[in-house]
Formats: sequence, structure tokens, C-alpha cells
Amino acid sequence: MATKTMTYEKAVKRLEEIVSQVENSELNIDQLSASLKEAQELLTFCKEKLYKADAEISKMLDGFQQEES
Repeated sequence: MATKTMTYEKAVKRLEEIVSQVENSELNIDQLSASLKEAQELLTFCKEKLYKADAEISKMLDGFQQEES
């Protein structure tokens, strides 16, 4: 996974593709193992993006609340 060019949206799309392949039994055991490893990496990437966005939004909201006080 090339995280420099990876976006949250691309990661989610790829995760959806992997889920579809697993649900439709489109992967052999070797592909399944590799795809699940990729999915784990993508989930970690997405989680980090969400935590970072949450922290940034919380910081901005705290700033707005302090300005209003």
C-alpha cells in the first residue's frame, strides 16, 4: 500500500472491493491471506486518518468555544 498517494476514500473503496471478493469466494487461499493483510493495513490507515481528523476538529471547536467566552 503506497500511503503517500493513498486517500481515505481510496482506502475505503479498496476495502469494499476486498470484502466483496471475500463474500463472493473470488479468492484462493493465497490471495485471501494477502488480501486480508492488505485490509488490515488499510483499516489501520483509515483509523489513523479518522483519529487525526477528530483531533483537528476538536481543537478547532475548542478554539471557537474559547472565542465565544
